[in-house]
Amino acid sequence: MAELDGWLVDRPRDAPENWFLFAHGAGAPMDSDFMQALAALLAERGVGVIRFEFPYMAERREAGKRRPPNKLDVLLADFQAQIERFRAVFPGERLFIGGKSMGGRVASMLAAENHRAGRVDGVVCLGYPFHPPGKPESLRTGHLESLDCPALMVQGTRDRLGDRAEVGGYALSSAIEVLWLEDGDHDFKPRKASGFTQLQHWRAAADGAAAFMRAAIS
Repeated sequence: MAELDGWLVDRPRDAPENWFLFAHGAGAPMDSDFMQALAALLAERGVGVIRFEFPYMAERREAGKRRPPNKLDVLLADFQAQIERFRAVFPGERLFIGGKSMGGRVASMLAAENHRAGRVDGVVCLGYPFHPPGKPESLRTGHLESLDCPALMVQGTRDRLGDRAEVGGYALSSAIEVLWLEDGDHDFKPRKASGFTQLQHWRAAADGAAAFMRAAIS
């Protein structure tokens, strides 16, 4: 892993097959255990990973005080700026965007336009927040019904922001694939009785994401 002017960059041993611009969730920074683990696992699978922080999280890092997420328009503008920065630094490289929870939601809202413009090859959402905690009626799926960009959502079957039963009833675009992690929660952590471990699910998520990227390109 290397730092590059606000980015954390994880490179595979050989030249990256694809790049992943990886945004954090609402409550944890770009170097949380989840973000560190997935970035390293993806790099092991040939994907170059770039992590960045939204303005409120960068401010929290500097001031040492918790701050709420920026408004959605600020998050969208900042992620778009990261896409354009990537294109300036790595022209011609294949790029997928996505993130953990909120980061994935923001990426998914930018995916279609950037895909049509040739700036992005697809989107990967790790633990998509289909609705706020305890509010299954407040869906965040409107833009997903007509999404025309290759998309992968990796979701724990008991994610409290969209479990398997709930997501099965949503009208999602045929461009969206869903990879289910058995008994996983919002961080892909299963209960001991399931017979799975969180590390197994993190590895399965990385396997699925790397395979999805290769297939989307081919």
